[in-house]
Amino acid sequence: MNFYLGVDAGGSKTYSLIVNEKGETLGRGVSGNGNHQTNPRHAENNIASACHQALREAGLSKDSITYAYFGLAGADREPDYEVLRPMIRRLEFPEYSIACDTMIAMRSGTARPYGAVVISGTGFNAAARNQAGEEVQYGGFGYIYGDGQGSGRDLANFAFRSAVRAWDLRGEPTVLHDLVLGASGFQSVPQMIDAALDQGYTPPLTLAELVFEAAEQGDQVAARYLAEQGSELGNAAAALIRRLGMEEDEFDVVLGGSILSKSRSTIMTDALGETVRLTAPRAKVARIAMEPVAGAVLSAMDVKGRVADEEIMSRMRSASFSDLKGEVRDER
Repeated sequence: MNFYLGVDAGGSKTYSLIVNEKGETLGRGVSGNGNHQTNPRHAENNIASACHQALREAGLSKDSITYAYFGLAGADREPDYEVLRPMIRRLEFPEYSIACDTMIAMRSGTARPYGAVVISGTGFNAAARNQAGEEVQYGGFGYIYGDGQGSGRDLANFAFRSAVRAWDLRGEPTVLHDLVLGASGFQSVPQMIDAALDQGYTPPLTLAELVFEAAEQGDQVAARYLAEQGSELGNAAAALIRRLGMEEDEFDVVLGGSILSKSRSTIMTDALGETVRLTAPRAKVARIAMEPVAGAVLSAMDVKGRVADEEIMSRMRSASFSDLKGEVRDER
């Protein structure tokens, strides 16, 4: 019998999942922050804790794991991997892989082991893998580095800026003026500007939701911006697709993050899909359909050549962690 371990180490929580070759859940674990960029020692302890919990529940040893796949937040550049390689090696699993958590997010939204993913939450990330297993990723560094458009931070700033421009008549009238004042609690735009200039007020991320709300009310300023940012996110995915030679392939572009997964408006996602299809006509837009840690398990299966049929995919989609509180190991 083969056993597969998947780990999703994020900035707030770390999840682990062990399944057998039928995709049946044998063990689960939940711990704290697994991002080494925040605190390497805590991240290592939390990843180890989540793995230990899953092994204990499954009644297995590390040597019993056929393959382990680690999706790690902050695994962005070679300097990150110089920290992460010895960290994961110390866990002592016989066979394993390390990847950015964007890759397991992609796998959690598609039945194929290849495709593309665009994640827009507070920030932005994109990645892709072709049929040959080649991977490219970028994003997460901000506007000055060429990304960040379409992120929650970008939309929140846009809502704030649009309210200011509508007030001083440099911009078009927009319902964002009233929505932003109502949400921020300021009586007027000048009061809001003074708070930003004199008191360090920063537009909260919750203002991003107002752009979607305004668009749903028919506001053209908001609707145009969502379409522009959707096209930019599609452009990011299309660039990866071209770099990997995937233009003629059929695959899914998986959408993740709060901005793309929770919005009721389809303006941004429609524009994203239209832009991608200009480069890859056979690409389809999909959404994350399971816990990303399940995508890590599927990635482990992919490496060992275990094809995930619909029965396995169904079991992966039903894997849940809502009943686990998790534990954190003491620092070493």
